[in-house]
Amino acid sequence: MFTLSEVASLNDIQPTYRILKPWWDVFMDYLAVVMLMVAIFAGTMQITKDQVVCLPVLESAVNSRNAHLLSSENSPQVSSKFEETATEAKEKWQMTGATEPPETSPTKPSFSPTNSGKSSGEQLNKEEQDPRGRKTNLDYQQYIFINQMCYHVALPWYSKYFPYLALIHTIILMVSSNFWFKYPKTCSKIEHFVSILGKCFESPWTTKALSETACEDSEENKQRITGAHSFRKHLSSSSEEGSPSPSTPMINKSGPKFSADKPVLEVPGMTILDKKDGEQAKALFEKVRKFRTHVEDSDLIYKLYAVQTVIKTVKFIFILCYTLTFVTAISFKHVCSPNVEHLTGYMKFECTHNMAFMLKKLLVSYIALICVYGLVCFYTLFWLFRRPLKEYSFEKVREESSFSDIPDVKNDFAFLLHMVDQYDQLYSKRFGVFLSEVSENKLREISLNHEWTFEKLRQHISRNAQDKQELHLFMLSGVPDAVFELTDLEVLRLELIPEAKIPAKISQMTALQELHLYHCPAKVEQTAFSFLRDNLKCLHVKFTDVAEIPAWVYLLKNLRELYLMGNLNSENNKMIGLESLRELRHLKILYVKSNLTKIPSNITDVAPHLTKLVIHNDGTKLVVLNSLKKMMNVAELELHNCELERIPHAIFSLTNLQELDLKSNSIRTIEEVISFQHLKRLTCLKLWHNKIVNIPQSISQVKNLESIYLSNNKLESLPAALFHLQKLRFLDISYNCISMIPLEIGLLQNLQHFYVTGNKVDVLPKTLFKCLKLRTLCLGQNCITSVPEKIGHLLQLTHLELKGNCLDRLPFQIIQCRLLKKNGLVVEDHLFDALPSEVKEALNQDTNTPFANGI
Repeated sequence: MFTLSEVASLNDIQPTYRILKPWWDVFMDYLAVVMLMVAIFAGTMQITKDQVVCLPVLESAVNSRNAHLLSSENSPQVSSKFEETATEAKEKWQMTGATEPPETSPTKPSFSPTNSGKSSGEQLNKEEQDPRGRKTNLDYQQYIFINQMCYHVALPWYSKYFPYLALIHTIILMVSSNFWFKYPKTCSKIEHFVSILGKCFESPWTTKALSETACEDSEENKQRITGAHSFRKHLSSSSEEGSPSPSTPMINKSGPKFSADKPVLEVPGMTILDKKDGEQAKALFEKVRKFRTHVEDSDLIYKLYAVQTVIKTVKFIFILCYTLTFVTAISFKHVCSPNVEHLTGYMKFECTHNMAFMLKKLLVSYIALICVYGLVCFYTLFWLFRRPLKEYSFEKVREESSFSDIPDVKNDFAFLLHMVDQYDQLYSKRFGVFLSEVSENKLREISLNHEWTFEKLRQHISRNAQDKQELHLFMLSGVPDAVFELTDLEVLRLELIPEAKIPAKISQMTALQELHLYHCPAKVEQTAFSFLRDNLKCLHVKFTDVAEIPAWVYLLKNLRELYLMGNLNSENNKMIGLESLRELRHLKILYVKSNLTKIPSNITDVAPHLTKLVIHNDGTKLVVLNSLKKMMNVAELELHNCELERIPHAIFSLTNLQELDLKSNSIRTIEEVISFQHLKRLTCLKLWHNKIVNIPQSISQVKNLESIYLSNNKLESLPAALFHLQKLRFLDISYNCISMIPLEIGLLQNLQHFYVTGNKVDVLPKTLFKCLKLRTLCLGQNCITSVPEKIGHLLQLTHLELKGNCLDRLPFQIIQCRLLKKNGLVVEDHLFDALPSEVKEALNQDTNTPFANGI
């Protein structure tokens, strides 16, 4: 038999799953246990006590007498059997010692011959008056045989198998109720969800976040928080001191409520979160995020739960229908007509089923329980299909707390939360904390401030190329509060910090003038914005989409330099105009690195006072350049990698232009260079990294040129007109196909830097050494076989590059170049070693003397 523990184990669901079992599931489990007990009790009773007792049905008195007379004449033995009394039959039934058949038993009773001599009338009167009843003339073994046979022949099948059917039905219902906990494709999600939910419910961060929410409203805080009077007084005073100031709204109104303008009160004892608890909370945020992604894709759990509920309902209807049909079949009396007259002498027997009464009561009880079970199933179906359980809204949580960004969930995730709400809605509320990005950011902020202390930040400050104190923060969860205590910091670089917030504390950084925001759409408090508007001079913004550019950038009226690096294709050019640059009244330098097809129209808002415009394209062809004509004050213009094939005519209208840089384009000819003679202030022309084949003679008309960059082109020769530019101080023709330096090079008396690296020059003209002001001479990677002795005339030479030529020695006169030292001489080691010792000593003296490298 079943033990109580074995029965209980059939309904033993893991305690952790209780939060996913609504009241109807729990109630149905209890009903199933009761039905199981009824089935087990009925089965136990049937196994131990179930039996039938059968007696033969006698004929009428007359027929019985005639049969008696006939049988007495023919067979005295049969006559003796009919004369046995009911009492004797009862005694035989109670006998236990007889094992032989009636015919061979030595103790078999029989009538004496004298009894047969009595008159039939006297015998009949005696039988009618005898209180022991009629004689059946059956033996004990025959009764056992008849009872067993009639149990299987006359007794209805439902009376025999009802307990087992009830047991099987109950087990099926119990399995159906808990199948979704065991099915492999759902149990893994359920186990994961229950595990995460339990950790979220017990996490100290949940308590801290909800406590902070409760503290935001001082009136509500007084009603909800109980405890010592001193604690309430302290908390109330904290609420009054920390109440948000209406004068400091966030610039980004859609930003989260956890912002610097709305201080969040800390509950005493919860201000500092244990490091271990903080790490566990971070892990929970990540688990919840991944679980949501994994579960929201399907609705298998919902469908499986609905299917198993439908199965239980159909099962209930089936049980109820056929049980009601057979309930009347359970009866105490049954008539049995086995075909064994040749063995017993009787055709019909009347039997009694001793368990009929008990089974009927148990069956009625079972029907009552199954009816209640069915009603609960119908209610479950009503609940399943009446509400949209595939959607779950945290609207109430958002209204009651400051976590306004808790997202609504769907599919299996939503269904699980609906099930949890039936257990306790507090679970969902506490779980929602880990769906909020605001909550996660607040946790990161606390952890970040613990990790990045003032001392640690001070160690990360370095000096940049402009000799300014710079702090670079990369891929942090936010901006540590200690940053704003670095009052002497000049450059702050924030990179890949998506939740960067700049509070009012930045006003302490009086030395800050340059800010870098690389993929960092920082939110700025109003007070902080006022400080940046008045003090920030240089701003670098790097973005993927133009929408990432903070709106407050366009309102920095004292900004001098703005660097924008990101995607601004032709369709989105208008996007940059959403916030006009008109407010940037002091902007002098605008740098745009993007993929423009035309210069954005809003740049014209700053055109009157812009002095430098830099556009670096990614190879996208810049077609429309008419807007350049409006930039009359531009002194420096850079158009890099814009796929320009000619020098744009719009440039010739920039009368104040001093430097033009057209690097990395597709310019093949520069015949338009003659128009540069009208640009009286143009001193620097950079046409490097193009496809220029020759230089026109008209370049001599641009007499104010001081620097020309023609490196990385396809030049094969240099025109004599180039050397009529008397003001030329810098000439770079490296990495071309030039085989000869013209003799006219000697005309450039002001030339200081000359670069011929990477050409095919084999002979150096002696006129080159008439350029006595040369400080940098780069002749590497050519075919030069010898260096003239006149190199000693270059007394101001500080950098000489000869590496990569066909030299076998260096002239001794190199010692006359007194400013040239070893670190400024770029040659092969064997050439340097071949120099006389006195020359080497002269070159080695004061090797730390600085020299001008030029480019």
